[in-house]
Amino acid sequence: MRKLNRHLTKTTDRGATAVEYAIIASLIAAVIAATVALVGLDTLANWETVEW
Repeated sequence: MRKLNRHLTKTTDRGATAVEYAIIASLIAAVIAATVALVGLDTLANWETVEW
């Protein structure tokens, strides 16, 4: 009976952990994309003011 109880109450967190890591990775990617976009616009504005 104990084995059955342990088997039924045993939980696995592998699936939840993978989803959490995927969410964290997507948030990091979004922050990187936003930062590159903002820095790119500032850099472009600076290069347009340079006289050749």
